[in-house]
Amino acid sequence: MTETPAPTAPSVPAPLPEPCGRVYRREGRTVVALRDEIDLATAALIAPALDGATSDGSPQLVVDLTEVSFLDCSGLTLLCRARRRVLDRKGRFWLVCGCPRILRLLRAGRLHDLFCPVATPDEVFRTAEPVSPAGS
Repeated sequence: MTETPAPTAPSVPAPLPEPCGRVYRREGRTVVALRDEIDLATAALIAPALDGATSDGSPQLVVDLTEVSFLDCSGLTLLCRARRRVLDRKGRFWLVCGCPRILRLLRAGRLHDLFCPVATPDEVFRTAEPVSPAGS
């Protein structure tokens, strides 16, 4: 007897542990809304959700740092990896961040122009085109 593969279900975003934030869909895009501190300890908890959000087809990913108060190099590594995975799959990546401390960190690491952060999630959903350059 031959087994028939089950039909592929629509991609459901991987959940984030409650203290780290949440993952949801909005207007055809996956939003990973992070909160509190993103450091070495929390990066390991967040990585699976970002990997899941960037694993299928042509991902449309919004990473929302609106509620993040601290981001270290582990967090920067997560963001760079998620962006690279999205672009490798011909998707679109948006970063939402209005925190002056995190924006300074992005500038210091010469990543501000790469991510082109916007201040609020609504700015992402007002535009049809990706904020970050697709070829970078």
